[in-house]
Amino acid sequence: MPRAELTLTIPEDVWIGELSRGYPEAEFRVLAAVPDEDGGVGLAEVTAEQLADVLGEMRDLAAVTGLELLGQWEETALVQFETSRPLLLLAVQGSGVPLEMPFTLADGEARWEITAPQERLSDLGEQLDEFGIPFRVDRVTQHVETEQLLTESQLELVQAAVENGYYDTPRDCSLTDLADEVGIAKSTCSETLHRAEEKIVKRFVGDLG
Repeated sequence: MPRAELTLTIPEDVWIGELSRGYPEAEFRVLAAVPDEDGGVGLAEVTAEQLADVLGEMRDLAAVTGLELLGQWEETALVQFETSRPLLLLAVQGSGVPLEMPFTLADGEARWEITAPQERLSDLGEQLDEFGIPFRVDRVTQHVETEQLLTESQLELVQAAVENGYYDTPRDCSLTDLADEVGIAKSTCSETLHRAEEKIVKRFVGDLG
């Protein structure tokens, strides 16, 4: 399944975009966020040299309808906030893509990691465009769920092969060495490894569509 890393540019008129640009050295690490009837509720770690000023300005923003300090240590505070404009949550809701937490926001940019089918990622891109949130795709990788795909013996053998350098270039471990390492016959090792590789490659190519 595809895994994408995105960088979103928060619009100037969105409160968190305005606040983070006003304090570009501050980091907002969003730990949880859920929509409610009147907007959204979030839990975040705020780290900044001017922490008191950041929290004070955050509390005074019209779009922030509630702010509670849950804990503070050095230059970091844990806060729960309520907002009438949960723009990022609304964009994700319409796409059906689960937003992975935590994510970090700083100086007007949010960095997201998303794992979803290709069509869902496309839907997310369309939603972000509709909400006027510019974004760039920094990286896309293909994630293979090996724990569900392989049997326990296949998974253990593949892990041993990787750890012992069987897939290195040049190879640090021969098939004979690998069979001796895991305590099975060379023929069994070869057949088990081939079946595991077949499953992994077919899943990978299939997910590419």
